[in-house]
Amino acid sequence: MVTVDALPLRRTRRTTWLWFALPSLALVSLFFLVPFLLNIPFAFSSWSGYSTDIRFTGFANWSLLWRSGTLGNAISVTLVYAVIAMLVQNVVALTLATALRRTTRVNAFFRSLFFLPVLISPLAAGYIWRAIVAPQGVLNGAIGIVVPGFDHAWLGDPVAALVIVAFVDAWKWSGIATLVYIAGLNSIPSSLLEAAEIDGASPAQRFWRIVFPLLAPAFTFNVVTTLIGALSAYDIIASTTSGGPGIATQTLNVAVQQQFGQSYFGTASTLSLTVTILVVLIAVPLVAWLRKREIA
Repeated sequence: MVTVDALPLRRTRRTTWLWFALPSLALVSLFFLVPFLLNIPFAFSSWSGYSTDIRFTGFANWSLLWRSGTLGNAISVTLVYAVIAMLVQNVVALTLATALRRTTRVNAFFRSLFFLPVLISPLAAGYIWRAIVAPQGVLNGAIGIVVPGFDHAWLGDPVAALVIVAFVDAWKWSGIATLVYIAGLNSIPSSLLEAAEIDGASPAQRFWRIVFPLLAPAFTFNVVTTLIGALSAYDIIASTTSGGPGIATQTLNVAVQQQFGQSYFGTASTLSLTVTILVVLIAVPLVAWLRKREIA
């Protein structure tokens, strides 16, 4: 039962958290929400650096980008990149979390070690891996020990380049997903696992029938955040392939930068808006489906 004296206290608490949240809300509104809203009209305009006339053109920008092949290629490359990065990141993170679940000095050291890539700038990570997979880089050198004279331009191969940049994205951010999975694993009551072991369940059965279902909240968070992050990728690709070879790694954000660089501001805004639409169309149904799995 709530007393009369408790009501003003609750109102005070609500007002207090609002004041603490206000700076963050102001920053998000100023640097994200307002620019995003201002960008929407330009996505339907003929704005470019070659004319002072900015006219409303409806869906002409989408039509132009589609007919030129830029839009279709950028969407397909972005989706493939995002799926590969998301799958690799979550598989690696879950494997590491399972191995480093217990809190020991050795595990604490390796947790810190695997988290180090998160602290590296995405541009720096891209440059590091660009040097590693270069024709005269460490990767070819290591393979050359087994296969003398081996020499392959990894980033010059359209398929290999896309896979490599997606793997670099997964390597860069898997440390965060690992910590989330570790927290999820440690929240599972050990009594459940002990009871299953006593009943004769194998390690694989314990994982798939007990651990994996109870990891649903962590799984939802990691899958959604890694997928959204990969859909918005730019830095790593810019520092490794710049969208090449050709247009093999030209994601939507890379295409945005290229359109801006050519002074086609209207089509660049169109591609930028397409990124947001793609994220919403994928993230909202995915979150709803994964949340249902948690409840079940």
